[in-house]
Amino acid sequence: MPVSENLRGILLMCASMAAFTINDTFMKSVTQTLPLYQSIGLRGLIAVAGLLILAIATRAFTFRPSRRDAGLILLRSLADVAATILFLEALLRMPLANLSAILQALPLLITLGAALVYGDRIGWRRMTAILVGLVGVLIIIRPGTEGFDRWALLGIGSVLCVVVRDLAVRPIQGQVPSALVALGAAVGVTAMGWIGTSLQGWHAPDAWEATRILGAGLFLIVGYLTSVMAMRHGDIGMVAPFRYTSLLWAIALGFLAFGNLPDGWTLLGATIVVGAGLFTLWRERSLRRQAAG
Repeated sequence: MPVSENLRGILLMCASMAAFTINDTFMKSVTQTLPLYQSIGLRGLIAVAGLLILAIATRAFTFRPSRRDAGLILLRSLADVAATILFLEALLRMPLANLSAILQALPLLITLGAALVYGDRIGWRRMTAILVGLVGVLIIIRPGTEGFDRWALLGIGSVLCVVVRDLAVRPIQGQVPSALVALGAAVGVTAMGWIGTSLQGWHAPDAWEATRILGAGLFLIVGYLTSVMAMRHGDIGMVAPFRYTSLLWAIALGFLAFGNLPDGWTLLGATIVVGAGLFTLWRERSLRRQAAG
């Protein structure tokens, strides 16, 4: 495969992680003064509008998913709603870098989930890497110690919901438009935001709050699009490891926007999790090459 394709995929993946983290930064900032669910609802309107335009442009609505695929899309959307609520509730109360460090366990748990749900074979090396990665997560959250942050449990809950979300996509037929799948999740999250607003109350945003909501929505759309584009360019085994750049963005933006830096234990745990994840991706790539040979 041409090097230029791999490089394009890597750059798109890095752009995607940056966009998602900037979106998180805007949301953490604006929810200090604006109700959480109102922020979710307003941001959702922007994301839905962008994805709706994309769906129309790609004629996604001309496709009629089967009942089975529609059920999987619904499951994915519900899991995405739960993941978003748990993540933002945790983000409101935790440093951005600490929460991002917990999210780095996602590739490991998806690998484990695929083995449990779909019977994917994982050898002892990858299973060991998964267990080591989970030890890294425990170091980050430090249960039973003075450094334990109970809101980190919401972050773990968010990760588990994302695992369900991503595993639900796998059986969906390949001809189902990606824009349709993403739009279903965006509509679900937006609806939950407005339901929450009806209970939590409304606060008229000022110009700076509205600007940050707009920024969050736009960067969320960019993140969605570049993440899809990244996986369509280059070798997945080459591109996927660059998901971990989100932690670097989280550390930098957490410091610049909020003056927060992760402590030594969090950095140690994150290093273990990222190292285990990179080993798992390398091992999967090696096995694919052996099978192809």
